[in-house]
Amino acid sequence: MQIEKIAQMFQIQGQPVSCKEFGSGHINYTVKVVTDAGLEYVLQRINKYVFKDPVRLMENVSAVTDFLRQRVEDPRMALHMLPTREGTFFFQDEEGEYWRMYDFIGGFCLDAPESEEDFYQSALAFGRFQRMLSDFPAHTLYETIPEFHNTVDRYRQFKESVREDRCGRLAQVREDVDFLLDREEMACTLQYLRERGELPLRVTHNDTKLNNVLLDKDTRKSLCVLDLDTVMPGLSLHDFGDSIRFGAATAAEDEPDLSKMSLDLHLFEVYTKGFLEAATALTQREVELLPMGAFVITVELATRFMKDYLDGDLYFKVAYPEHNLVRARAQMKLAADMQDKMEDMQQIVARVYEQVCG
Repeated sequence: MQIEKIAQMFQIQGQPVSCKEFGSGHINYTVKVVTDAGLEYVLQRINKYVFKDPVRLMENVSAVTDFLRQRVEDPRMALHMLPTREGTFFFQDEEGEYWRMYDFIGGFCLDAPESEEDFYQSALAFGRFQRMLSDFPAHTLYETIPEFHNTVDRYRQFKESVREDRCGRLAQVREDVDFLLDREEMACTLQYLRERGELPLRVTHNDTKLNNVLLDKDTRKSLCVLDLDTVMPGLSLHDFGDSIRFGAATAAEDEPDLSKMSLDLHLFEVYTKGFLEAATALTQREVELLPMGAFVITVELATRFMKDYLDGDLYFKVAYPEHNLVRARAQMKLAADMQDKMEDMQQIVARVYEQVCG
């Protein structure tokens, strides 16, 4: 079916005059649609290989976007999904592919911050996301990726790969494996607290990188959070932690020169300030554990990279044979630095929280 005809299956204004591939995403196929009424839309084909249940995924996205749109002052601060002519939020074509459509929101995204202000704005965006969804019934959402941040289960899978040593790679990474095993108890802290009911279940984004924040072209202030495909029940600390792991690290997550990798405490403070200014519905316990969130998510990812290396690189795409090992070691170096700076991070959080909420 032609793209123009698929676009017309949604409640757009006017007829399509232009349908061009848009954006730099690697998972879904995205097209920008312009109509003769002068309006612009974003049409996406959902990747069924990555997302096994597109219908339930769209139930998540539609529920969350509808909820957010009732709470924003500026309509650009929440995605607006267009219904189909039949009133659903997705269209299935003759080939069984699933499509969805949004209003186009003018703005821009960055793959990396060009200033501290950019990082701060991303913190505001994800903090607002937490605040506005704080009373959404998170338990009603579908787990797009089951047990995604269950660190206890991640370690179970990791230790299984260590025992099996399918590719005979264990001997050369025994010290790395021991490093991760030595930190198992600490890394599983948040999961234990969640199981005991000491941390609230939240709506979480699960990909809290700067390139999923839309910035205003004129003011450069954050507008809304994009890419809601991995929105599901989880812990706010995981979202915060992943932002820090990615944005406050001094090197790329696959940097082979470990001397370059550490945690930038100043950037940690910049992000913490923006996040706490906006995420005003967090509990005291959640605030106290923000530094732990950064450590946990970093160690968890290191175990996933190391597991994949031991398994023969089956999950993560690699550019060279040792790529997953390099990734794992970079994350372990960052985690070790976070562990060394845990008290500093805790002091920063306490000081910022006092400034923002005191």
